[in-house]
Amino acid sequence: MLALALIGYVVFNPDSYEAEVVLRPSIGTGLLANEALEQLDIKGRAPRTGYVRDEFYSNWGRIDGCDVRNVILKRDMWDVVLDGCVVESGSLNCPYTAQTIHFVRGPGTSSLVQIDHVVSLSDAWQKGAQQLSRGRRREFANDPLNLIASDGPANQQKGDHDAASWLPPNRAFRCEFVARQIAIKLKYELWVTQSEYDAMANVLRNCPDERLIEDPPSRDYQ
Repeated sequence: MLALALIGYVVFNPDSYEAEVVLRPSIGTGLLANEALEQLDIKGRAPRTGYVRDEFYSNWGRIDGCDVRNVILKRDMWDVVLDGCVVESGSLNCPYTAQTIHFVRGPGTSSLVQIDHVVSLSDAWQKGAQQLSRGRRREFANDPLNLIASDGPANQQKGDHDAASWLPPNRAFRCEFVARQIAIKLKYELWVTQSEYDAMANVLRNCPDERLIEDPPSRDYQ
């Protein structure tokens, strides 16, 4: 029996980039990650034909009136200084590298902390997202469950790789990283390749009690 939980998620008007947070059932929350992995279909990678970022989004949606990038920066960093919705500075313990980054907003510094899609848009496109509605793809691209603040160079290195070709250098985060990818793919009915499945299963052998998580609600900007 799959666990059910109500979590916040982003619903989009297909003709607009405005978004609102609502509540809906999330299937699989609390499930053991290795059990959830068994529920994902294993297929080959579909062609990348037709993929462009705009098939998912061309700018961030909004949660509680604030753009999603700043919502995630505030959620993941500490000692945050805000100007309204905008995160002006803060510190990040990057889960990918285990390094601390001191973030200051500006043309030469903002890119030091980037927002990563845990399951990349390109990977999703080749593993089922082509069949999703445009609104559903926009939800995927703005879903806090699929977003994490990370070291800019590490994010660039990850690119559109899946677990078969990239895992966080910080080994202590690999179990959570893989579990989060599984949760996302289960939520959006995406599949994995055989090599991706094998890589995920190999990571989870080191943490058989790892469970799927629901993304914590975005904190208020009050």
